[in-house]
This record gives sequence, structure tokens and C-alpha cells, in this order.
Amino acid sequence: MIKMALGSKLSRFFGIEDDYEESVDENQDGINYQKQNVVPFREKKGGSSEKKIALFEPRIYSDVKAIATKLLHDQAVVINFQRMDDAQAHRVVDFLTGTVFAIGGEIQRIGDQIFLCTPHGYVVEGDLEDKLDHDNF
Repeated sequence: MIKMALGSKLSRFFGIEDDYEESVDENQDGINYQKQNVVPFREKKGGSSEKKIALFEPRIYSDVKAIATKLLHDQAVVINFQRMDDAQAHRVVDFLTGTVFAIGGEIQRIGDQIFLCTPHGYVVEGDLEDKLDHDNF
């Protein structure tokens, strides 16, 4: 009895309290059975079920770190390379190709100098490959 009182005091002190109540029902045989009421798990609003897409227009190679960080945090990324030198844009695409491979994602060209990188779990439907000019990386 003292252990239970001390345990409940410590639980309240640390903010750990049981979210269920115990009730005792008496069966026809006169035997007492304990029944627990279970509280359902509720997801927080704006939780992990909300998916986001980040948009980037990099100008220098070092901008790739911010893009890769978004991918590692399970966000899809659209990158527009129109303001970047072609040689640096190729390096960024190479880096992001390795990043999406490591996380099980995909990289797709969706426009003239525009790429879509998605982490694992995203599904991209449709194909723009036939409509794109293949002269630009």
C-alpha cells in the first residue's frame, strides 16, 4: 500500500499519470475481475501525416546542403536551376541523385532545368519525358 502511494506521488511529480481507469466487476460466480478502459492514441494536429513540398532556386553549389536536408526530413523538393551555371547545376543534380538513392527516393526531370526529388513514400504519377528537350542536362 505504501509502495503504491509513493509510486503514485512520484508519477504525479514527474507528470506521469495513467490515462486509464480500472474498474472491478463482479461475475455471476462472485469472482472479481478487473477491467481496464483503454484511452485511444490521438495524433497531434499538423503531425507527421502532413506532407510538404519545398521549392528551391539555387544559385551556388553550397545551396545543395539545404535541399538535401529537406529530403532527409521527408519532404519532397522541386528545384529550378535557371539561375545557376550549368556546370554547377550538374554537380547539384549528381549530389541529389546520391541523396535520393540513399533514402530510397526518386529524382525526376519535370521541366526545362526543373527537377523533382522525392523521398521514399511519395508516388509521382505521369511522365513528361517525351515532351522535354534533352539538350539541357
